[in-house]
Amino acid sequence: MQHGTPRQREAHETLQILKLWQTLADFGPVLAGTVPLNIDVPGSDLDVLCEVHPLMEAQFSAVLRAQYGHLPGFCLRRTTIGGLNCTISTFFYLGTEIEVFGQAVPAVQQRAFRHMVVEHAILQAGGEAWRQAVQHLKTQGLKTEPAFAALLHLPGDPYEALLTLEDKTPAELQALLARHPLS
Repeated sequence: MQHGTPRQREAHETLQILKLWQTLADFGPVLAGTVPLNIDVPGSDLDVLCEVHPLMEAQFSAVLRAQYGHLPGFCLRRTTIGGLNCTISTFFYLGTEIEVFGQAVPAVQQRAFRHMVVEHAILQAGGEAWRQAVQHLKTQGLKTEPAFAALLHLPGDPYEALLTLEDKTPAELQALLARHPLS
């Protein structure tokens, strides 16, 4: 990200200024989402995933509140996703929305990260035309996973459907993309 697109460099600098990696080091923060994939659109947020076990939820919340509670739009909420408790904080820094997501699962095993890995593999197989097609659908208002699912004609829940592609080889992904050419 430090040497990527202008938006990626800006995101890297923002996270450095906020000292997000140092502040959340105990929770193994990982950046996920559209910016690392270069499919972000204006208004795309920065998604930071953290591993937060139940006994650490109070500490996680306290750290977020202490370090970022003064920033515009700061919000901290708890919810359940996929049967697991989650702590989600959102806030803005210089116009960029940042979402920090904590769940009792290693960040690289969380659904958002797994989606990003599959999406990266699809973009590798499809090249620039696929990146632009996804980005175009996102500018039309689709979320990332539904955009990929629409282009691939994946049935059902797009978030689940994308995960069915996790174990596909590059050759299998290229064959899938060939069956669904971009118009």
